[in-house]
Amino acid sequence: MEPDPTRSGPTALDRLRRDIAACTVCAAHLPHAPRPVVRFDPTARLLIAGQAPGRRVHETGIPFDDPSGDRLRDWLGIGRDTFYDETQVALVPMGFCYPGTGESGDLPPRKECAATWRKPVLGHLGGVVLTLAVGRYAIDWHLGSRAKATLAETVRSWRGHPPGFWPLPHPSPRNNLWLRRNPWFEREVLPELRRRVAFVLSRSA
Repeated sequence: MEPDPTRSGPTALDRLRRDIAACTVCAAHLPHAPRPVVRFDPTARLLIAGQAPGRRVHETGIPFDDPSGDRLRDWLGIGRDTFYDETQVALVPMGFCYPGTGESGDLPPRKECAATWRKPVLGHLGGVVLTLAVGRYAIDWHLGSRAKATLAETVRSWRGHPPGFWPLPHPSPRNNLWLRRNPWFEREVLPELRRRVAFVLSRSA
């Protein structure tokens, strides 16, 4: 039988998504069965690099579907429809699965996840023009030795980072004290961030 020229097999992107969904690299270290939570499309112009799903996100399968997400969307000045439109916004955390809870909150993202999946995923995101690194783990991975000694220094020096990169504190309620101690963040950083995000997303169409 001759092959049907109108039908094609899975693309490299299809295979990557399938492999991520079936990943068990960290399974032995997780409190629950793996449930990778990640959304991306090659057309996305904005990449949000978070930490790892929390318990609620693990249950819903929806990234940033929690108070942290509400605050982050407020910081960016965008609504849920835009935030969850993966053709505009890629949501690719450092760890795709909920790592569990420790004495002072959620555990760090599993390092195996970024080592296995980050470069393959980012390789499909050629349309990204602005990357928001949310939290210390994402900032350190993307900036490496260029990160400052403290989170506050790194965030406040956003103008000196590579073009298309913006470091942010994590929007978790656990960071309320940090936000109170650093009022310049809301006063100086957020207005510029909202303008940049609005410009980037206005070009998505």
